[in-house]
Amino acid sequence: MAGLAGKTAIVLGASSPDNMGQYIARRFLADGARVLVAGRKADVLEAFAAETGCAWTACDITDTASLTALADTAMQRFGGIDIAVNATGWGLLKPFLETTHDELVAITALQYVGPFEFCQAMIRKMARSTGGRGGSIIQISSATATIMLNDHAAYMGTKAGTDHVIRCVAHEFGHEGIRANSISPGLTDTPMNAEAKEVPGLFDAFLAAYPLGRIGTSEDVAVAAAFLASDECFMTGENLQVNGGLTLRRNPTRDEIAASVARATGA
Repeated sequence: MAGLAGKTAIVLGASSPDNMGQYIARRFLADGARVLVAGRKADVLEAFAAETGCAWTACDITDTASLTALADTAMQRFGGIDIAVNATGWGLLKPFLETTHDELVAITALQYVGPFEFCQAMIRKMARSTGGRGGSIIQISSATATIMLNDHAAYMGTKAGTDHVIRCVAHEFGHEGIRANSISPGLTDTPMNAEAKEVPGLFDAFLAAYPLGRIGTSEDVAVAAAFLASDECFMTGENLQVNGGLTLRRNPTRDEIAASVARATGA
């Protein structure tokens, strides 16, 4: 396919092997885009770039200057930015009353302030009024920004807040040729969830909640991202629920998860 031929893309959050960001980058490359991957781990990014032929640069989403440098690097390498994806995240699972001030500050920096400033840095280069050519901003959100999951409040709140930031970007910068949308996976088989997958019965507890009958994959998200990135997409300010219908139902409760694990382990 060549649905993104001639496009240039930034994918931030691609510095873990086979994570969602890397899947998105691979899909963009397969569809003809030139891709700059970014994240905190230079060695992983360098290896991925050598394997795929994309460009790479280190970037910390919690550092404003680093985000500005990311946008500048893309402009220097490619001469413009057509697509900007933020796939960073921290799957903090912590009981509400045990979540610390420092954890709240850290997750807000990563999942609210960082995405806000990522959008700012990208818009300054993409806006037609500043010499850009418009394009697509894509934020990876979560089904839990909509439906409940125990012990996940800090993660859920920051994701929900950033979804509203994306709507604001879509509203305010459509006239600049910029579309902004988010994608909400449910529980997904990714490196971030590797430890959870190893717990017998845990994934099984979630499976019954999916009308389409399976846990989501990073490829599912990459397909949706490729559509949002393409000129065929006449959509902005939307949150795509790429989670097999999970948000039609609900996540399992703490007790349901414990019961599923107990069944699987014979406890």
